[in-house]
Amino acid sequence: METEVTNISNHGLWILAGDKELFLPYEQFPWFKDKTINDITKVESFGEGHLYWENLDVDLSLEMIEHPERFPLQAHT
Repeated sequence: METEVTNISNHGLWILAGDKELFLPYEQFPWFKDKTINDITKVESFGEGHLYWENLDVDLSLEMIEHPERFPLQAHT
């Protein structure tokens, strides 16, 4: 699955994963806030629906992004 960060704003980032465009607000995905553009845009896709940001050591599934309410934060910023 091809994955690309398509936009970064003060509120979050947009990702195009396959044919899905998803928004990750910093409020729900705090690991990306205040990080460099270079670190945020280096995302890799592993397997079906699994994304990894090596520079940030962030590992998310598309299900986590689409339904963050099902996955309480396990890390502190």
